[in-house]
Amino acid sequence: MLTILDKYILKRYLATFTVMLMLFIPIGIMANLAEQIGKMIDNEAPLNEIAYYYLNFTIYIGSLLFPIFLFLSVIFFTSKLANNTEIVAILSSGVSYGRFLRPYFIGASIIAIIMFVMGMFIVPNASKGFNEFKYKYLKKGKQDRVTSNIFNQLNENDFIYVSSFDPARQRGYNFTLEHFNDKDQLEYKISAGNIRWKEKDSVYELTSYIKRTLVDNKEVVEAKRKLDTIFNFQIDDLTPVSYIAETKNLFELNSFIEAQRKKGASNINSYLLVKYRRWALPVTAFILTIIAVAVSAAKRRGGMGVNLAFGIGVAFIYIFFDKVFGTLAEQSGFSPMLAVVLPNVAFGIVGFYLLQNAKR
Repeated sequence: MLTILDKYILKRYLATFTVMLMLFIPIGIMANLAEQIGKMIDNEAPLNEIAYYYLNFTIYIGSLLFPIFLFLSVIFFTSKLANNTEIVAILSSGVSYGRFLRPYFIGASIIAIIMFVMGMFIVPNASKGFNEFKYKYLKKGKQDRVTSNIFNQLNENDFIYVSSFDPARQRGYNFTLEHFNDKDQLEYKISAGNIRWKEKDSVYELTSYIKRTLVDNKEVVEAKRKLDTIFNFQIDDLTPVSYIAETKNLFELNSFIEAQRKKGASNINSYLLVKYRRWALPVTAFILTIIAVAVSAAKRRGGMGVNLAFGIGVAFIYIFFDKVFGTLAEQSGFSPMLAVVLPNVAFGIVGFYLLQNAKR
C-alpha cells in the first residue's frame, strides 16, 4: 500500500516527467517545422499529410527522448526537494535510504511499462508514417534503400541478384536467380535483362529471359523475349527500406528477423540492434532514475543548476556510447546484443557507485 510519502514523491515524479514532455515536444515540433516548411511548400505536401506527419513525429521523437526527459525530470524535482531540505527531513525521521527510493522505483516501473508498450506496438506504426513522409517530401530524390548490386538468399537453395533496382517503377535490372540442390550443385540458372512486378496480374515479367538447366551433365537452354511467371518472393524483398525494422511491432519484427536470417541478409545486425534496443529501453528507465536520484538528492552549492548541468553531461555521454556501439554492431560485425548491453551495464555500475556514495 502506498503511504503519504510514496504518493507525494510519485506524484512529483510523474507530473514533472509529463510537464517536461509537454514543454519540449512542442518546441521540437516548431523547430522542425521552421526548418522543413520550405521543403514542404516546394514539394506541395498536403495539409492533412503534414498534420499526420507531426502526429507521428510527436510519438517517434518522444519515444527517442523518453529516457533523457525521464533523467532530467528526476534531477529537477529531486533537486527541488533537496534544496527545500525535504529529503533531509524525510531521512531524519527514520526513513531508510532504500525506503526513500521506493516511490522512485514505482515511478520508474510505470514509465518502463509505458515505454515497453509504446516501443513494441505504437512507435513502429508512427515510425512508418514519419519516415515515409520524410523520404516523400523532405528528402525527395534521396534513396531510402540500397539500389545497386543487390544480392539476396531466398532460402537454402535459391539465390538472386540484380545490378540495380528502381523502387518507384518496381523494376530490377540484370536479374539472376540460381537454384542449387541439396548437394549444393547448381540445377538451373535464370537470367533476364530486367524483372518487373505487374501488380494488376500479380506476376513478374521477365525481359530477355534465359533459363539454363543442367540435365545429366548437359546444358538445356530455354530463351524467350518476355515471360510472365511467379516467384516465392516479394519485389520489395530485393532491397527493404533502411528503416524497415523500425516499422514492425514485436511479433512482426521477430518473424522478419528470422526470415532475413534464413535468407542470409548481410544487414541482419541492424535489425537485431533495433530489437535489443526495444527490450533494453525499460531497463534504462531504472538505471537513469538511480543515477538521477544519486546526484541530486544531496543539497550542494550551486543548487539545481549544477545538478542539471551534470545530468545533461551524463545524458550526452550515454547517447555517445550508445551511438558508437550501435555503429560498431551495424558496420563491423560487433555483437548487437553487446552493443546494447554494454552501455547499460557501464551506466548501471556508475549508478550503483553513485548511489552508495549518496547513502553515506
